[in-house]
Amino acid sequence: MSDYSVLDYVMEAREELKRVEHIIFVSLKYTRTTDVIRNAVLRLVSFFDMLFEGYMVDSIEKEKLDRSPKSPALKVNKLSELYSDDEELQRYITFYFFLKDLLNRDYAKINEYRRHVGMLFKMENSSTIINIDSLETCKYYAFDFYGFSKKFFGLSKEEED
Repeated sequence: MSDYSVLDYVMEAREELKRVEHIIFVSLKYTRTTDVIRNAVLRLVSFFDMLFEGYMVDSIEKEKLDRSPKSPALKVNKLSELYSDDEELQRYITFYFFLKDLLNRDYAKINEYRRHVGMLFKMENSSTIINIDSLETCKYYAFDFYGFSKKFFGLSKEEED
């Protein structure tokens, strides 16, 4: 475990969200490629990793855990066990695993270099398209998780930004 506090992880997560916004509103405006979309998804996963690390620190401080698992997936699985009764946190965890799953799947490029550039993922019984519009939706969902986490940790407005 590092010497970072919960507040440090929350602040770093906020910086990752700013990077996601920049990718969506600036980078994708000028470079409409699937590589840029993939980078946005990677940043979203990094955002969730930062906040989940904050949850691990909080759990250790509250003596719910002795130590933090090494890998991000094990950490999130442990958090899922610890907070199995928190439905909202469980939804954010499910979304996190969905994003991680997308990053490990093959995809087809659609409309590259155009406004509706996207990544088409074949799922078991369906398909998923990640494009500029769905990235914005993901960003809003990430902001919801950010707000939820600040409340969970009891952080005030002054401590957040």
